[in-house]
Amino acid sequence: MRAKIAALESGGRADAGVLAFGDEGLDGRLPGGGLPLGRWHEITGAGLEAETSAAPAAFAALTAAPLAMRGEAVWVLRRDDLWAPGLAGLGFPPARLIQVCARDEAEALSVMEDALATVGVSAVFGEVEAVDLTAGRRLQLACEKRGSTGFVIKRRPFGGTARKEAAGSIAATRWRVACAPSEPPGGEFGLGAPRYRVDLERCRGGQTGAWILEAQMAYCWEADDVAHSLRLVADLGDRELAPAQPDQRRAA
Repeated sequence: MRAKIAALESGGRADAGVLAFGDEGLDGRLPGGGLPLGRWHEITGAGLEAETSAAPAAFAALTAAPLAMRGEAVWVLRRDDLWAPGLAGLGFPPARLIQVCARDEAEALSVMEDALATVGVSAVFGEVEAVDLTAGRRLQLACEKRGSTGFVIKRRPFGGTARKEAAGSIAATRWRVACAPSEPPGGEFGLGAPRYRVDLERCRGGQTGAWILEAQMAYCWEADDVAHSLRLVADLGDRELAPAQPDQRRAA
């Protein structure tokens, strides 16, 4: 039945496949056993996350990291505050990242549409506040053109009053993401791996649910290095010391 519904929704177009999370409890709620590819997904936060969008952006990067290994990834920004080294710590390949800073919502959606329809692009992220039905259909058509996957990160980058949500959406899934307390490994002190509370609020052809997800091995690349990539150069570094001078004293 799910396969028939998916075929009707896709209009007979070829299936782009799914991206599995690796957990039966989560993948079993998604159509086809994973996140549908060749479609766009909506990720949002609550409270201060509506402006900073730190947790939703991290979740989007963690989810799409395997896609970025296959092609280029375009991130459409409204504020130039995306920190690429932070993405690298999450396992996202920064060498594949293309950042585009848009002037307004309309331009951000237009850039997303163009990027999704571009050869060689596997994933597109867009920071926008709202996507109406017309813009949503255009994004979906762009996804289907090349089989790329879109991630709309709901964000008000400059604060202000929230806009009225659209009456409907054609996003394949809608996720609400928030930070969750981490736990250090057994018998150790300090912080553990980052954790996120993830609510799947809407899923076409699937079921909703809520989970606590942990970003395993996040930011561990730095701990494995012998020294940090930055070093402090001493005043006398990289040059020879001056020869010692004999102690000369004046006679009284």
